[in-house]
Amino acid sequence: MSTEIAPLTGEATLAHLLRDEVFVAGDWRTGAGDVIESVDPANGRVFARIHGATVDDVDEAVAAGERAAVESGWRAMAPHERAAVLRRIGEAIERRTDEVSALQTLDTGKTRGETSALARSAAGTFYYTASALETLEDQVTPRRGPYVTVATWEPVGVVASITPWNSPIASDAQKIAPALAAGNAVVAKPPVWAPWVTLLLARIAEEAGLPAGLLSVLPGPGRTVGEALVAHPDVGKLTFTGGTSTGRHLAHVAADKLMPTTLELGGKSPTIVFEDADLTRAVAGILFGIFSSSGQSCIAGSRIFIQRSIFEDVVARLVEATRRLRVGPGTDPRTQVAPLITSSHRDQVAAMVDAAVADGARVLVGGEVPQDPALADGAYYLPTLLGGVDNSAPICREEVFGPVAVVLPFTDEEDLIAQANDSEYGLASGVWTSDYRRIHRIARALVAGTVYVNTYKQFSISTPFAGVRDSGLGVEKGREGIRSYMRQKSIYVDLGEEPLPWAAEQARAVCQQPVNTTQA
Repeated sequence: MSTEIAPLTGEATLAHLLRDEVFVAGDWRTGAGDVIESVDPANGRVFARIHGATVDDVDEAVAAGERAAVESGWRAMAPHERAAVLRRIGEAIERRTDEVSALQTLDTGKTRGETSALARSAAGTFYYTASALETLEDQVTPRRGPYVTVATWEPVGVVASITPWNSPIASDAQKIAPALAAGNAVVAKPPVWAPWVTLLLARIAEEAGLPAGLLSVLPGPGRTVGEALVAHPDVGKLTFTGGTSTGRHLAHVAADKLMPTTLELGGKSPTIVFEDADLTRAVAGILFGIFSSSGQSCIAGSRIFIQRSIFEDVVARLVEATRRLRVGPGTDPRTQVAPLITSSHRDQVAAMVDAAVADGARVLVGGEVPQDPALADGAYYLPTLLGGVDNSAPICREEVFGPVAVVLPFTDEEDLIAQANDSEYGLASGVWTSDYRRIHRIARALVAGTVYVNTYKQFSISTPFAGVRDSGLGVEKGREGIRSYMRQKSIYVDLGEEPLPWAAEQARAVCQQPVNTTQA
C-alpha cells in the first residue's frame, strides 16, 4: 500500500467542506430537515452536523432541474459541448484527489489508499463518459420501404440518483456523469451515513461550469426524501445502488409510474479455487475480494469454494494470511482492514457471525472485535473466516456486508456449479484455475453479471456492469450506460414520389381541383 498519500486527516483540516448546507437548484442553504450527525468510524466521535433536506426541497429541485435543462440549453446542447463540461468536472476531481480522499476517509472510515483510488476512478468516469458521449451515434436502420428510418435518443428529463455509503464518490460519478451526458438534470440523494463527498462533488461541478439547477444534492432519510424523489411525477428515471429489500420497494414505486429503473443491489458472490490454481495469486485475490473495503462491497467474494483435493491446505493458508492482515484506522497508510461504517453496523455483522456459530459454524480466524485498546472506540471487526457449514446455512445465503467469508469444499465442476448458482443473488464471481478450457466452461455456466478469472474486484467504466436475480436490474457503465438515461425515438422520412396508396384516390380527387370552401 502506498505511503505517498497527503496527510489530510481530520475535521480541522477539512472544516471548510463541512458546512451545514444542502444544494437545492443551484442554491447552497441550511436544510429545513432533521439534523444528521456524522461520526468518524475510526473513533466514534461526531465530527460534523448537517440539517437534511425535506420533501419541499425535492419538489423545488425537480422543478428547477426541468427548467434548467431547457433554459440553460443543456438539453439541446451539442454532445461535444456537454462533454467539455464533463471533462472539466473530471479535471477538478483529479486536482482535488487528496481533499476528496481525506473527506471520504473521515466520513466512511475507508483507507486513504482506497479513497484515493475511488477519487481517481470518479475522475476517470467523467473523462470516459465525455469521450463516449462524443462518439455516440444515431442509427440509420435497414430500409424496409421507400423511406429512411432513423433511431435516435433523447433525455428522460430529471434523474433520481440514490447512492450507498460504501463508495460515495465512485457511485456518484457512475450515475451523475452519464445522466448529465444524456442531457438530463439530476437530483442526488446521498446516504445519511456519508453525505459529505456527494456535496463536495456538487461544489466541484458548480466550479467547473455546470449550469445552475442541473444538479441538486439532498441528504436525508430514504423513507422521506428518497421516497418523495422516486415517487415524484416529474422524475423520469431512478438509478439506485443499495440493499435488495430497499431496491425491491423502490422498484414497486417506480413501476406504478412505469418509470425506467436501474438497480444495483446485493450479492453473495462465490470465488472458486480449482486444484490447478496458482495458490499465491488465488490467496491474495481472495483476501482482496472479501476483506478490502472491510467487506463492505456488493461484489465481495463471501463464499469461498475450494476443490476438495486441496481444501485443507488452502484453508490453512487463507487462515494464516488473514491473521496477518493489518487492522487499523483508514488514515494509517499501513492499514488494510479499516473500521466499518458505524458501530451499529459492526454489531449487526457480529450478530450474524454469532448466529452462524450457534448454528454450528466454526470460527477459523477472527470472529470478534480487535482487543487492541487503541481501536476500542472505533467500529472495528476482525477479518473472519468460517467453516463447518454447507451452502444451505443462513450465513451462506444472506449478505453480511462485512469482513466475513465462509469456506466450502466442492468435488467437481458439476458439484461446484450447482452450489455456486444456488443463491438468490447473481452479481459477481471469481474463478482461479490454469485450465483455459475450464475457464470458458465455468464462466459461461455461472449465473452472475460479472465473472473474474484469476483476479477479483477489478473495475472498468468502459465495461458494462449488471446483476441478475436479486442482485439488480439494468446495466451501468460502458457506452450503453449513457443510453440507459435516454429514451429512444424512431423517425421515418418518406422518399417516395407518390402518396400512401390507401387513400391516394381520394387525395388526388380533392387535391387536383379547387376546393369548394363554401360547401366545406
